[in-house]
Amino acid sequence: RQIKELFVSFEDTPLGAASLAQVHKAVLQDGRTVAVKIQHPKVQAQSSKDILLMEVLLLVVKQIFPDFEFMWLVEEAKKNLPLELDFLNEGRNAEKVAHMLRNFDFLKVPRIYWELSTRRVLLMEFMEGGQVNDRAYMERNGINVNEISRNLGKLYSEMIFVNGFVHCDPHPGNVLVKKCPASGKAHIILLDHGLYQVLSESFRMDYCRLWQALIKADMKRVQKYSRRLGAGDLYPLFACMLTARSWESVNRGIDRSPVSATEDVEIRSNAAAYLPQITQLLNNVPRQMLLLLKTNDLLRGIESALHTRANASSFLNMSRCCIRAVSTYQRSKSHSLYRRAQISLTEALSLWQINLYELFLWLKGSQLGNWVIALLSRMHHST
Repeated sequence: RQIKELFVSFEDTPLGAASLAQVHKAVLQDGRTVAVKIQHPKVQAQSSKDILLMEVLLLVVKQIFPDFEFMWLVEEAKKNLPLELDFLNEGRNAEKVAHMLRNFDFLKVPRIYWELSTRRVLLMEFMEGGQVNDRAYMERNGINVNEISRNLGKLYSEMIFVNGFVHCDPHPGNVLVKKCPASGKAHIILLDHGLYQVLSESFRMDYCRLWQALIKADMKRVQKYSRRLGAGDLYPLFACMLTARSWESVNRGIDRSPVSATEDVEIRSNAAAYLPQITQLLNNVPRQMLLLLKTNDLLRGIESALHTRANASSFLNMSRCCIRAVSTYQRSKSHSLYRRAQISLTEALSLWQINLYELFLWLKGSQLGNWVIALLSRMHHST
């Protein structure tokens, strides 16, 4: 059907363009404003040739440099590219994640208009906002930067640790923020649902326990669960890659202090020095880990732009999700009513401890907390 049959207006200039598709703003005959995602004409035919060329080039490089372990790139491209090229799959992912995270009132996922969507054209509800890494935009619009960073962390912790269904392309163009004029609340708008990673239960549990160990600086458990996730003797490097912290910071506790400029330089230098070990590690870990590493890296980039990196609240949210996920798993494996009640009680106590610690941190950073500390200090000196 012709554009004029479907739309009252259709903006020729795309709002954004990427390697697979571009997005246009349009108005339907019934007055609804929509975003129209259109696949580039030759992408489907060209993609198989691109993958074949990538495979040949990597095989050639592998012959010249035997330590070069990047054949997993081809395996991932073969698996993920056909899914990304199917826009109906993207629409299903969008609806699934919107339903899965419906309890988060700050999350907005564009509605899909199925009656006008195909594998190569996707029509969605039109949503706009500033990019999630645009601190200046947030300050101009009265959006709390720390709240956005905290809510983004909640969102991804829930996806990774609790649901095992993860949006794996959170670059700033796909994550928008906007203040709702009616409620005054800041919304996070999640776009581009073509690339998701589904985590197996066993992988998700090991990953939960690894992050719990990293947050608690429990090195024995860090080693145990890193090995279970394929890191082998390279577990210190694996821990550093996951957290983007130095081994010294991992040992001390990643929530104890933010990343310093010196540590950042050290990490970059080591990344270059340990490139062969990094490629070996990427080749050995489960394929589910690869997109998670990419996702972690993109989220850290957003936190760095917002100056909220290594914020204590993000680790507290991760801890909550890990506790809930592990407890749910343990209950599902237990046939004893007493044991299930015991697990639920332990879970409640652990979550209560986190809430108490969060309250302590809030009081410590608030004016009321400073007043209480000053009062106690004066009382101590007077006695």
